[in-house]
Amino acid sequence: MEVHHHPEVEKKGFKEYLLEGLMIFVAVMMGFIAESVRENITNGEHAKKLTAQLVRDLQTDTTILNENMLYERIAAKRNDSLFDMLQQPLDKIDRIRLQRLILKAYGLKLFYPTLGAITAIKNELHIKQFADSKIAGYITAYEDRAKVLKELEDIQKRNLSTYIEGFFKDHFTPHNMKASFVDEKPVDNGDMRDLTQNSLTHFSIELALIQGFNNDLISYDKKLKANAIELMDYVKKQYHLEE
Repeated sequence: MEVHHHPEVEKKGFKEYLLEGLMIFVAVMMGFIAESVRENITNGEHAKKLTAQLVRDLQTDTTILNENMLYERIAAKRNDSLFDMLQQPLDKIDRIRLQRLILKAYGLKLFYPTLGAITAIKNELHIKQFADSKIAGYITAYEDRAKVLKELEDIQKRNLSTYIEGFFKDHFTPHNMKASFVDEKPVDNGDMRDLTQNSLTHFSIELALIQGFNNDLISYDKKLKANAIELMDYVKKQYHLEE
């Protein structure tokens, strides 16, 4: 009859259990640290990519704002000439030039901010690279200023629609309206309908309102550009972006 001998199991001491437990703990912690480092590196690269795109977007915005300010300054000079003309006696006015200046006053360049990077960053504000920075405050300041500019543009659009279009309807001839808006040709005659000294005076007051808002647009273009430059300077420094 065979006798089966059970192998003897070596009993571990307390120190060995403690050592194994410590090794498991260290292994888990090392894995956690490695994952944390990997995530931090990944988030850092992501943050740098987004902020680099933000700088490019803001550079585009500042270029557009510069173009809009130039347009508005030129418009201001033309409208000054138009305002002075409206103060003259009716029989002394060059009606062809009057119509051409009024047509040029019927224009507005709108600003549409480039929001791709800003939107993406706002969706990632929870990551450490953004949460520990001041970028959210700079973005909020930029967006708030852009909203004010948009409100001013909306008011100016209504001004142009009410006052300039109103003058077209009251005093331009069908031929000159078609030449300007359909054929895209300059007005070539001085024909106008129901034009009086009082209508010129009334229109000069409306033009002054348009001019006031044009100046406001220039002012807020400057302020928004300053916000854009501040935000660009901050992210370049904070995220070590090369010029």
